[in-house]
Amino acid sequence: MGISSDNVHGFVLALSSSIFIGSSFIIKKKGLKKAGNSGTRAGSGGHSYLYEPWWWAGMITMIVGEIANFAAYAFAPAILVTPLGALSIIFSAVLAHFILQEKLHIFGVLGCALCVVGSVSIVLHAPHERPIHSVQQLWHLATQPGFLVYAGVVLIVVGVLIFRFVPSHGQTHMLVYIGICSAMGSLTVMSVKALGIALKLTFTGSNQFIYYQTWIFTVVVIFCCLLQINYLNKALDTFNTAVVSPVYYVMFTTLTILASMIMFKDWDSQSASQIMTELCGFVTILSGTFLLHKTKDMGDNQNQDNSPILMNENTNRNSNSV
Repeated sequence: MGISSDNVHGFVLALSSSIFIGSSFIIKKKGLKKAGNSGTRAGSGGHSYLYEPWWWAGMITMIVGEIANFAAYAFAPAILVTPLGALSIIFSAVLAHFILQEKLHIFGVLGCALCVVGSVSIVLHAPHERPIHSVQQLWHLATQPGFLVYAGVVLIVVGVLIFRFVPSHGQTHMLVYIGICSAMGSLTVMSVKALGIALKLTFTGSNQFIYYQTWIFTVVVIFCCLLQINYLNKALDTFNTAVVSPVYYVMFTTLTILASMIMFKDWDSQSASQIMTELCGFVTILSGTFLLHKTKDMGDNQNQDNSPILMNENTNRNSNSV
């Protein structure tokens, strides 16, 4: 199956998004470190980073990346756009190596290569976007029993994590913060995709903002994004950036693809061989991200004698391994 014009547009936008978002992790981390030296750390509930220009520069960079990502979902299916987030991990890991001295081990380079290979495989075999003619059609998909059950489970899990596990395990177990971001992120993507398509249709002359469903999707996007920003800040401030990025990517992408399969039924028009190729590409990306994770620890061990900051972060990770 050839690559459609919309898929090409989605790919270019997703690639641009990865560059901006990968860079934003590093810029925000610098801001969080500087803010932590003069006030309460974000990981401890502080908000002094709001007065730090570096953090705001990172936020602006991330917003630009998210806008590009937002636009990508209006053109291409989530199964194509979301896995390309792996490329942001590559930019993040490389910049962390040079700017934050969070050393990238030689096998981490192989992990980056695996992410690229997997991404190419998915791009070449991604399904075409199903035609959507109104936001009411999207609302029908979102209110199917299967997706309602998925959304309900996500909200229950996130509620338990926030009210039960954040107070007792948030500072020591990275998966608490990242689990909240990833689970809510899958709902965010579905709403972003719906809102993006609504905007696309509106710009082509079919105003979708006369329907209340468009505004519901807008409110969901705003709420989910604010929740994700809060807990992603806590994760970045508490744990090593080059570990947070790939673990967040793996969980977020897996849950997003699952949500997209349930809501949009992306694979209905594809053959078994095409689906298996995409799954192999996704597994290749997962392998790359986990290789980055493991070799990042190896890099830290080699450099911890020369960096008190890295010693502290490495000790925290080793005592609470995921």
